[in-house]
Amino acid sequence: MELVTESPITKDKKELLKNASELVATYPKVPITVDCVIFGFDEDKLKVLLIRSDLAIYQGKWSLLGDIITDTEELDEAAYRILQQRTGMDDVFLEQVKTFGKPGRHPGGRVITIAYCSLLNICHHQLKIHDNELHWHSVDNLSDMAFDHQEIIDECYRWLQKRIQEHPLGFNLLPEKFSLRELQNLYEAILNIKLDRRNFRKKFFAMDFLIDVGEYELDVPHRPGKLYKFNFEKYEKNKRKWFAIDF
Repeated sequence: MELVTESPITKDKKELLKNASELVATYPKVPITVDCVIFGFDEDKLKVLLIRSDLAIYQGKWSLLGDIITDTEELDEAAYRILQQRTGMDDVFLEQVKTFGKPGRHPGGRVITIAYCSLLNICHHQLKIHDNELHWHSVDNLSDMAFDHQEIIDECYRWLQKRIQEHPLGFNLLPEKFSLRELQNLYEAILNIKLDRRNFRKKFFAMDFLIDVGEYELDVPHRPGKLYKFNFEKYEKNKRKWFAIDF
């Protein structure tokens, strides 16, 4: 009969690392930045906020609003600080979208950046700083971007298009009272598609979140349309039942 013996216990077990600082000191030093992709809706067009790059290698090219994250900052804190320092705006909600870390994305070496995104009504948010030619650009006419910022914008644009179909974000961009024409123009601008008028209205009426205020558009070059409000209170009570808008 074969005898089974227990394996001897290894005496030279690896000791637990006790000094976390020494461990971190052995890690590669890779800077982390934040880039803010601020989309704005104005005059039935989707725009994005850009500045001129201050790197000589990208002279004349457009760039997102970005900066390095300090050692003492939370990621969200850094994003809001950068937005405030670059634009003067402090009433914009930001949401983290994606991390970009291709080794060659920055000409100076390995830099990882975290993209934050927002969507706002340009008329309701005044730029208080205009350094480096800071201004709004139509998303349809972007070219010659610095770094990989075109890729970041494209990714955030896809995120925004998905987001606006899953949540009623667009209603925050419209006047309190709006026509169905204005609502459709908004969705067409953000989704970058032409929507069937009858089908579009049918879908929104089926959701039962529109309130007919009993008024019509004034001073418009076309037949005045009815005005509506979005029932935010009803939406809050029923948002778990909200289904993505499939256009």
